[in-house]
Amino acid sequence: MIKCQSKGSHNIVILHLMSAPLAERIRPKTLSDYLSQQHLIGPNGALTAQLDSGVLSSMLFWGPPGTGKTTLATIIANQSNRPFYTLSAVDSGVAAVREVIEKAKKTDTLFSTKSPILFIDEIHRFSKSQQDSLLGAVEKGLITLIGATTENPSFEVIPALLSRCQVYILEAFSKKDLEDLLHRAIKEDELLSKKDITLKETEALLRISGGDARKLLNVLELIVLSEKEQEVIITNDIVLQKVQKNTVLYDKTGEQHYDIVSAFIKSIRGSDPNAAVYWLARMIEGGEDIKFIARRLVILASEDIGNANPTALVLANNTFQAVTTIGFPESRIILSQCTIYLATSAKSNASYAAINEAQRLVKQTGDLSVPLSIRNAPTKLMKELGYGKNYEYAHNYEGNFVPHEFLPKEISGTTFYKPGNNPKETHLKNYLKSLWKDKYNF
Repeated sequence: MIKCQSKGSHNIVILHLMSAPLAERIRPKTLSDYLSQQHLIGPNGALTAQLDSGVLSSMLFWGPPGTGKTTLATIIANQSNRPFYTLSAVDSGVAAVREVIEKAKKTDTLFSTKSPILFIDEIHRFSKSQQDSLLGAVEKGLITLIGATTENPSFEVIPALLSRCQVYILEAFSKKDLEDLLHRAIKEDELLSKKDITLKETEALLRISGGDARKLLNVLELIVLSEKEQEVIITNDIVLQKVQKNTVLYDKTGEQHYDIVSAFIKSIRGSDPNAAVYWLARMIEGGEDIKFIARRLVILASEDIGNANPTALVLANNTFQAVTTIGFPESRIILSQCTIYLATSAKSNASYAAINEAQRLVKQTGDLSVPLSIRNAPTKLMKELGYGKNYEYAHNYEGNFVPHEFLPKEISGTTFYKPGNNPKETHLKNYLKSLWKDKYNF
């Protein structure tokens, strides 16, 4: 905020308010004002203990656009009373990183127990060399790194840096969160609160924003400021009239993004290569990140094809590596080949269903004991306690198989993997039946 130093300073403040977007004007300053993410900052949140103690580890915030990653980092810095440096991976290089680290070294003597926080927005856009330049400072504790990313850190952050950071997932805002945010903006913002605003309907606002709180607030402001009357009644029709004509064909961070990706995946799952290539083209022409598309193909190859055609995962993974190396525009051809291959492949979600069922049972039954016969016995005491006793080494038997119970006794005989009805898995089904006789109930 600009300080008032002259007669015209009031006008300056008003101009400053009008120039800053609504999302910036009502950005939360404290955790008590921060909406959602209670799994991180609630009473039992993953971050709560760190924030209470003031002892922070380096961390990565991973979540969709507009879920409060930057805001949370700023609040953490303020609450922990640490120097706070920010960089955007879009326009910062190695030199900028080193400059911040040098500043951190100078402040370290003043804040010996609280290293400065370096916040890097869109850290997934940093190259390997840029990420490498952070390693030493993070490892030595010269800085506490907080990185924000909309992409899976496992793919976009180098392993050495990833191993030094805790990854926290920020969840998309719920409908209630977004509606609460709208009401707060109308009530508390210095400009909007001067108008008589009625939120009669919110469905169109929420749909256009695609769950992005920043976009939601900016659309709200656009509608309110476009009305000359003091009274503003917001309905779905009003929102669509004022905003829809300005909506781009494909918004990489909005509803179109998720709708078209959904259509793409479902077309492949539904074995329609023509529709799949069309939606692929829509994403490519809309400027979608080719690595994002390739990642979706890797996931689909396992989730929807699996052991019906194990080569699908190999091809999809190679596609990801290829587009990462080659880049655009040639990668469109590789993506097309992989898309068509996956769409025309046999399908099975048996592996996906198996891990879902296994996780469900783990949550239900807790930490069941590992059977003694298949426990590791590296010490004499463990052997005396029966660890590894009666274990039968499969390769010592005909066909490299001997019946043995590998599950905890409480869930003995449970079947998680049920092969699908396709040539590959029919073969697997018959093979398992020949080994286990009546144990597997397919």
